[in-house]
Amino acid sequence: MKKVFILLMATLLSLPSWAEEGMWLLPLLKQQKFSEMKAMGLKLEDYDIYSPDSASLKDAVVQFGRGCTGEIISSEGLVITNHHCGYGQIQAHSSLENDYLTDGFWAMNRNEELPNPGLTVTFIDKIDDVTAYVKKDLESDTDPNSMKFLSPRYLNGLAKEKVGKEFLDSNPGTEVEIKAFFGGNKYYMFTKKIFSDIRLVGAPPSSVGKFGADTDNWMWPRHTGDFSLFRIYADANGNPAAYSPTNQPLRPKRHLKISMQGVEANDYAMIMGFPGTTNKYYTSWEVAERRDIDNTVRINIRNIRQEVMLDEMLKDPKVRIQYSSKYAGSTNAYKNAIGCNWAINMRNFEAEKKKDQDKLHAWSLKSCEPNNTEAMETIELIVAERKPLRFRSWMLDEALLRGIEFIKVPTALDSLKQALSNKDKVAIETELKKLTVAYARFANKDYAPQVDRKIAKALLKEYTRLIPVDQLPAALQQLSSKWDNDVDAYVDNLFETSIYGSVENFERFVRKPKLKVLESDPMIQLALSVQAERKNLTAALADFTAGYAIAHRTYINGLMDMYGENTLFPDANLSLRISYGTVNGYKPRDAVNYEHQTTLKGVIEKEDSTNWEFVVAPKLKALYNAKDFGRYALPNGEVPVAFAATTHTTGGNSGSPVMNADGALIGINFDRNWEGVGGDIEYLPEYQRSIIVDIRYVMFIIDKYAGAGYLLDEMEIVE
Repeated sequence: MKKVFILLMATLLSLPSWAEEGMWLLPLLKQQKFSEMKAMGLKLEDYDIYSPDSASLKDAVVQFGRGCTGEIISSEGLVITNHHCGYGQIQAHSSLENDYLTDGFWAMNRNEELPNPGLTVTFIDKIDDVTAYVKKDLESDTDPNSMKFLSPRYLNGLAKEKVGKEFLDSNPGTEVEIKAFFGGNKYYMFTKKIFSDIRLVGAPPSSVGKFGADTDNWMWPRHTGDFSLFRIYADANGNPAAYSPTNQPLRPKRHLKISMQGVEANDYAMIMGFPGTTNKYYTSWEVAERRDIDNTVRINIRNIRQEVMLDEMLKDPKVRIQYSSKYAGSTNAYKNAIGCNWAINMRNFEAEKKKDQDKLHAWSLKSCEPNNTEAMETIELIVAERKPLRFRSWMLDEALLRGIEFIKVPTALDSLKQALSNKDKVAIETELKKLTVAYARFANKDYAPQVDRKIAKALLKEYTRLIPVDQLPAALQQLSSKWDNDVDAYVDNLFETSIYGSVENFERFVRKPKLKVLESDPMIQLALSVQAERKNLTAALADFTAGYAIAHRTYINGLMDMYGENTLFPDANLSLRISYGTVNGYKPRDAVNYEHQTTLKGVIEKEDSTNWEFVVAPKLKALYNAKDFGRYALPNGEVPVAFAATTHTTGGNSGSPVMNADGALIGINFDRNWEGVGGDIEYLPEYQRSIIVDIRYVMFIIDKYAGAGYLLDEMEIVE
């Protein structure tokens, strides 16, 4: 028995993941992780979580928009997600007169719910393993450098062929998608139902939903009520339909029960959602590349942009509304990059990945599988050779394409130029109307030219400092030859002379359009030269793409063979996954211990009326002072706000339901801790924590703060 125990322990220690690590595919749940989940406290059966033939928990989980998760919490199509996931919609409905970002929004009846053009909610009806089907079709592809095995266009074409036009035509709102997993070693098809009539029901003020803002982002302890409420509407038959006043609230297959029972340390917890991107199968060379190029460029450039943006936002309430979403999106990835580099260095991820590589090399020698070693050598060579191009590409993307808004001005002007050249009045008028529409999309209500001008000056100074003159986009090479490297004067000239520099400039051009004005416009010339540089860099980097993808697929296949396929999970790719773990705090550093639960007391302790990030709404403070907590108080008399769990999450899991052992909703995932973001590359058991808003705090805000308790009447609440 002793020998058996030692052998078992050796086997467990050789596996490539910790118990809580992983974002697991639902169809493989039973054979992969279900026994571990049961051992940790799960009370459900596997078919309660995922069933291809009947309603299960997965039918209550939706993809919210394009990059978040939500969950159905009533039989009337009520969806809850994060405040930051609904932020764009809240902002779109906000104005100086109705500042829902600051004040919050609550529809007190169905007629007050606000439509959101362009927003979708997606259900996953079915998940099928189509690996054999895809690989059979790929046999006809004889190009050794073909990338079809990863091509979404090719794979989704195969999906449509597989289900047939008749199926899609007879199922309104249904789409099918095949995704590649494990670098193209496995394939699954997702049958999706997509709803587009989604209405805003409720959102707390930013002082609740964004409390702590950027200072607390990626941090624990956390005191943020990060949630918002929407409702799905469908036609009379329950099918997806465009917005119509006659549409009815969706009657979903399944909705989640709401648990008021709360959490304790070491309680079982699981998360279902749509994680976006992880890099579990990086090699050591890619880890160094991520740290030294990708993250380092992002940290540097975004810090410069954010300082300018925040300064302007604090000066002007209008700019604050215009740029709040842009600023939040920028700082989110900025802090992620900082945390990722900390983890790479602290835990020596290069060495961790090198262990896998050395182990695979030794295993391959014994198994007579030289392809695995050749694949690793190819990856090492490619990463080294693409280094200068990758740096230039990241600088271009962060400093110019993402950083400076006017780089996106309309530049497809050949038809207008031709009309002006021919002096064709009818064609000129037609093209000017098109240009006016395109300009209005660019210079929309969320664009402030004076802010863009200041950001451009700051970013161009750093960009031209780090990129050699001969590698700059053509228009920027004039900085040294014509402007004596005076970036401020160059940018001022862009805004003063370009037709896009101001509304007045544009209107003046439309009244008297001239060909030579278009041909010499400096903002257009800069935008076109940046586009040309992006095209050149993309083409140059593409020379490495196929070789890398093929080598990476071989490398991952080697790991699957060595470890056994059922011990591994594929990298996240916005497909539906499940993670599990326990409610727990952690020790971030010596002599510091973070507990698993925060309370409203912590919100009051953090209050700073001089800092917009830590303002506490007067009504919330009044509720606290009066101890008017109702049924939402803990035994110690405090109101729970957030808790932490060891579940493995990443971007895309925002808004994901956090469920207890019975499958009831106990919280909504909204962040990770700063020390755990490196888990996108390598799970950090001592540090990795999901940050979750406690569902009891959500109910408290809806009921006691917003006075929208009628919404609770449609929920199924477990006391």
